Amino acid sequence: MSSLVTAPERDAPGPDPAAARRRAAGIRPSRDAVLGLGLAAGFVLLAFTTTGGVDLAPNTWAEIALLLLGAALCAAVVLSGAPGRAWGAVTVCLFAALAVLTAVSITWSVQPDDSWQGANQTLAYLAAFAGAVALARLAPGRWRALVGALAVLTTVLSGYALLVKVFPGTLDAGDTLGRLQAPFGYWNVTGLMAALGLPACLWAGARRDRGRVLRALTVPALGLLISVIVLSYSRSALLVAVIGVGIWLAIVPLRLRAVLMLALGAVGSAVIAGWALATHPLTDDNVPLAARTTAGHEFGWVLVLTLALLTLAGFAAAFAMERVAVPAQIRHRVGTALVILVALVPVGGVVAIAASSRGLTGEVSHVWHRLTNPNVTVGDTSARLVQLGNSRVRYWREGLTVGEHALLKGVGALGYGTARTRYTTDPWIVQHAHSYEIETFADFGLIGVALSLALLIAWCVAAGRAVGVRTRWASLEPEQAAERCGLMTLLVVVIMFGLQSSTDWTWFIPAVAIPPLVCAGWLAGRGPLASPVGHTRHRKRLTQRPGAGALVTGLATLALLGAWVIWQPLRSADADANATTALIHGDTHAALVDAHTAAAADPLSVEPLFELSALYTTIDPAQAYQELVRAVRLQPENSHAWLQIGDYDVQRHHPHDAIAALTKARQFDLSSPAVMIALTQAESELSPTQ
Repeated sequence: MSSLVTAPERDAPGPDPAAARRRAAGIRPSRDAVLGLGLAAGFVLLAFTTTGGVDLAPNTWAEIALLLLGAALCAAVVLSGAPGRAWGAVTVCLFAALAVLTAVSITWSVQPDDSWQGANQTLAYLAAFAGAVALARLAPGRWRALVGALAVLTTVLSGYALLVKVFPGTLDAGDTLGRLQAPFGYWNVTGLMAALGLPACLWAGARRDRGRVLRALTVPALGLLISVIVLSYSRSALLVAVIGVGIWLAIVPLRLRAVLMLALGAVGSAVIAGWALATHPLTDDNVPLAARTTAGHEFGWVLVLTLALLTLAGFAAAFAMERVAVPAQIRHRVGTALVILVALVPVGGVVAIAASSRGLTGEVSHVWHRLTNPNVTVGDTSARLVQLGNSRVRYWREGLTVGEHALLKGVGALGYGTARTRYTTDPWIVQHAHSYEIETFADFGLIGVALSLALLIAWCVAAGRAVGVRTRWASLEPEQAAERCGLMTLLVVVIMFGLQSSTDWTWFIPAVAIPPLVCAGWLAGRGPLASPVGHTRHRKRLTQRPGAGALVTGLATLALLGAWVIWQPLRSADADANATTALIHGDTHAALVDAHTAAAADPLSVEPLFELSALYTTIDPAQAYQELVRAVRLQPENSHAWLQIGDYDVQRHHPHDAIAALTKARQFDLSSPAVMIALTQAESELSPTQ
């Protein structure tokens, strides 16, 4: 690893020799561009069509598409992949074991229908990861396409986030928050996506084996990314951006050019973000649309002018880097100085803390108190970027409590949101623990933690093998050195996502989770840097591979079966919506048929049973009550199921039965106002003598 950190600043291979080597290896830049733009388009489509959590309609078809695409890539490896060791197989198997655990947890989950949807999402994530492993084996020389796709993806989404501020009435009139949150509807994800693009843009701007235009455009791209990080007010995104850039500068020997591009982009972002922060209609909450529109149009002119100047600066920098030759000894010294400077940043922080009025121990104690106090409030302004208070401590404590009461196997996938209500009086509805590790402990207990840790270790070994942590730069061929820089860029992106996922629920948001998963899969499947695996020569035909046909058939069968399973909750939800529509139009028979279809498609959900109970209320009251009994038996630890049957008993004027059911509901949700209202109503029906 020391050879990575202390690598001297060096020139990337020149355009002509690199092009000759790529042609010799069967790699054409145009194909890299096509694949990169295709990946970027798919990632962008995912960002605009999916949401976080368990929203069925926008996510189901994306999960099915990911599953089928991943299975197709795996089948392609079987059919035409190069012979050799199956790099990444251990990580894929461990990821598959995690998916199996997610699915099996349905049997003990406190919210089995949510666990089903969680299993569907994990299966799609597994397909994306395995597909990336397969793609790295099929075409390891296309690593440029993946890094470029990340740069394009993050720049496009960041540009759109700023355009929403420029044209609020056209793009999102209902967005009344001052901080950036488009296109995800969640500011932390918007900021994180911009942060993930920094390493890719630094790589694109610092390398010299591409045209001047592409390198010049990285300067305005960096300006956009940094501006979005600041204007999202996301402290976690800002933190991982600083850490990610620091790691990249430390391990990738393209520091001088990268720092130049970064400095130019930072200057432009200071203009963009500074103007926006000084214009209150842009960055304040609940501003009337007319004021936001006027300020947005002015901001648009600032944005266009600044980006134009950044583009000119980028061309000037690219031209200078081509014409100015810095001696190798000076490059090495400056590069080493930059690494030392990055390493001294935390040291400077410690010195500053020690020199404060509270002293080192007092300041550390104060910071720890602010970080761990759930009652500290933080405003929704840019000042929050330097404030320490947060509400996540409350979610983490609740997640640990949930896990401690189900220590071995947890409460089931995505069960945290249901289980936490029995341990807290906090009225806020929180579906996720805002930390992958704590959510895993709550949902899967020690089994899930151990399995996730094993997966992490296996992936670290595979990624370390791909980047060659023990290989010295001087021993690499120019093309291998260039690829190593690209693979390290992918590694930094994965590290950044992993760090942010420890403090937020971004793992459950497909649009931001899939790109780092693809990067992680590529690193796992690439194998050693010097490995020839993946080149087109010496591949066997299908007829020469024993059992290949059966394996492909099995993959296709599993993929189609998985797609059908993923579709069922959406099919149930659609049928349930049709039942409601039919009831509104007075067609009770059609409503019953649709409600029964919904219950059959998703036998783990209580919502169709509630619909059936409502339909049977006037037709067959006894059957209506039985549907609610079925719901309670299906999800006996769900407060909502007990509340429904308690409400029904109140309506039937059976106060004793209602109190028994509502007491159960109260046991599983200590903060529900609806339960307290129903319980008070039931108790009021009891006569004094009773």
